[in-house]
Amino acid sequence: MISVLQRVREARVEVGGQTVGAIGPGLLVLVCAERGDTEAEADRLLAKILKLRIFSDAAGKMNQSVQDTGGGLLLVSQFTLAADTTGGNRPSFTQAAAPDEGRRLYDYVVAQARALHPQVATGQFAADMQVHLVNDGPVTIPLRIPPAAGVYQK
Repeated sequence: MISVLQRVREARVEVGGQTVGAIGPGLLVLVCAERGDTEAEADRLLAKILKLRIFSDAAGKMNQSVQDTGGGLLLVSQFTLAADTTGGNRPSFTQAAAPDEGRRLYDYVVAQARALHPQVATGQFAADMQVHLVNDGPVTIPLRIPPAAGVYQK
């Protein structure tokens, strides 16, 4: 699974002019399931997201996690993170999970996040979303959890 974490002061997602998810300080997380991903990769990704120490402590050092700070999580599906741009000028998305599998894994990540963290908001899977954010720092961290060994990847 692939994600991009952005430490934010605030973030929201709109669909059709309506806000469908919003948080104050916390993490905006763009999430992409790749072919071959399972719940195991989703669990490892979420564990890393929740424990990654990218928030400042009292001394100004990046030493706290979103769980330590009680910040929000805004989880947004984004299959374009799986873009392959090596073959020309039009990205290929063949490494992204099929839509049904992508939705299933995204829904799984959301459900697990809600079970483990008190403040979770979401975008809307497969919708035309407008994402608004105030990046704090800015701090933007790419994170990839590869499929377990032995899983076929083309």
